[in-house]
Amino acid sequence: MKAHLALSLAWASLWHRRCVLALVTLTLTLSVTLLLGVQYLRTEVRQSFTNTISGTDLIVGARSGQLNLLLYTVFHIGDATNNIRWSTYQGLTGDSRIDWTVPLSLGDSYRGHRVVGTDTGFIEHFRYGRDQALSLSHGRWFDDVFDVVLGAEVARKHNHSLDDKLILSHGGGRTSFSNHKDTPFSVTGVLAPTGTPVDQAVYISLEGMEAMHIGWESGVAIPGRTLSPEQARERNLTPDAITAALVGIERKVMTFQVQRQINESRAEPLSAVLPGVALSELWRIMGQFERALLGITGFVVVISLIGLVAVLLTLQAQRSREIAILRATGASPGLVAALHVIECMFLAVIACLLALLLGSGGLTLLTPWLLEHYGIQISLRPLAAPEWIILGSVPVTAAVVGLIPALQAWRQGRRQGLSHGADE
Repeated sequence: MKAHLALSLAWASLWHRRCVLALVTLTLTLSVTLLLGVQYLRTEVRQSFTNTISGTDLIVGARSGQLNLLLYTVFHIGDATNNIRWSTYQGLTGDSRIDWTVPLSLGDSYRGHRVVGTDTGFIEHFRYGRDQALSLSHGRWFDDVFDVVLGAEVARKHNHSLDDKLILSHGGGRTSFSNHKDTPFSVTGVLAPTGTPVDQAVYISLEGMEAMHIGWESGVAIPGRTLSPEQARERNLTPDAITAALVGIERKVMTFQVQRQINESRAEPLSAVLPGVALSELWRIMGQFERALLGITGFVVVISLIGLVAVLLTLQAQRSREIAILRATGASPGLVAALHVIECMFLAVIACLLALLLGSGGLTLLTPWLLEHYGIQISLRPLAAPEWIILGSVPVTAAVVGLIPALQAWRQGRRQGLSHGADE
């Protein structure tokens, strides 16, 4: 009965001061949304990073740091320091310890999306997530020099369909003034969505990559030297070099031996990196930032709660008559003090509920943008245990900081009780 009375009195008190406390509740709601959002995003981003590539044992490219090699081959961020010779790639394919290889040739773009020159091995061997294979939602994989297959987001964003003609651009930037106008490509297929950077890329054959660069020097087409599609099909289009290669090794115990041999190659300076190790290093670097961000966000919530206490203390002077009436009707100083703790918890619970609504709405709007610009897929899911702990800690912390105005109310209640007893 006492508990029910305390809850009723606390709710009535909050409702009476709703205009003053609404702004404090809004501030706390935004703080909790930020805290919960950071924790939610760090979990989802880590999962997205982990799902980017699987089943590939080594990524081989020109000598560089493992993060740089991972970023430009898998995430399509940055550029290679150099190419590797085609003969070197053929040496990898002829190695009996290596089960499969996939060549990658980079350097061009389509409306800001990376163009990847490769072969049928890409759709056969590339895996993401939990060993999930790529598949086509429409059409077929390229089999002609000037066929092109689009990632799911490229097709969606630019509203492309099968048989559309595409003009690719020279260079990897979002804006290019050098276009391969003489060699248009025809869309033959669209990949099914993966939630990885695969969705953001355009895929052509190595021969197509070679054909559209014939007659180009230093990023400029030389008049009269470029070829038409018909002329290009009659040429030998075997590339002289590629950017990198994905390598699969059936006997996993041989992975480190192959990696060491490639890294120590004297024929050409190469780097062979383990994708899992590189992803872990990338996340470790990012993890320091996101942990710091989570800590800062936690302080924001604490500051908001302190602001709530400051408002309640400011309102304390206006509640003298209320406390006097409660004491006169038999309320104990403990009940008067408990009202302040309950009010703080009420406001914190309301802020948490509003934060859940605001966070889910914001996430719904943010997901397409993250997928389009960074290839990171964030899914709306039930909260995990750590997120529930963070959410539950807010009302608990509110109750703790609510002890400050509660203590003052308890003292005021005792004084008024003693004064009332003296008058009697």
